[in-house]
Amino acid sequence: MNDHVVLLHGLWLRGSAMGWLQRRLQREGFATRVFDYASVDAGLEATGARLREVVRGLAGRVHLVGHSLGGVLAALVVQRDPDLIDGSIVGLGAPVAGSVAARSLVRLPGGPALLGSSAQVLTHGLSRWEGPRQLGIIAGRMPLGLGFLFGGLHLPHDGTVAVAETRLSGLTDHRVIAAAHTGLVYSELAARHVVTFLREGRFAAASQTRERASA
Repeated sequence: MNDHVVLLHGLWLRGSAMGWLQRRLQREGFATRVFDYASVDAGLEATGARLREVVRGLAGRVHLVGHSLGGVLAALVVQRDPDLIDGSIVGLGAPVAGSVAARSLVRLPGGPALLGSSAQVLTHGLSRWEGPRQLGIIAGRMPLGLGFLFGGLHLPHDGTVAVAETRLSGLTDHRVIAAAHTGLVYSELAARHVVTFLREGRFAAASQTRERASA
């Protein structure tokens, strides 16, 4: 039986944003399911309840892969319910330590409405990773995006999330690649890192990834 991967999109997006990565994982033999949720209107409790329902309906080993807010949500839900999955979690550009762009936006007129119920999750993140499941984060360092407009976003960053915001005590593994925030879900290098982590519980060394890319 193939492992299942549930994919979670980021803020202001829908499940279709994960389509390229979904197809890429399918080519590697994973069964996939895109978890579409209302990132602004649905709170952590409601989203977590729906995610738990989806995961418990899947047979076999289950992993979670989330982009940005989706990665933070995946980590929070599993930290609260460690037995929900028996696989791993990978976050792509996920500000697991909290987002300075979100904290800046929420102070602006109209900002709280733009973030909605995601504000608490994005502004605070997690204090540390304490779950028994393996958690790996892939960060981007190509500063192309609008996050810098809100101020306080320090290099290196992916245009929306700083690399420092993707680091967290207790993480299993962490990688930084040349990609912008949105581009992380279309990056072949990021996809290879995801596949390796799901299979081995660690990211491949940079030298190994380069060798596979040139093969």
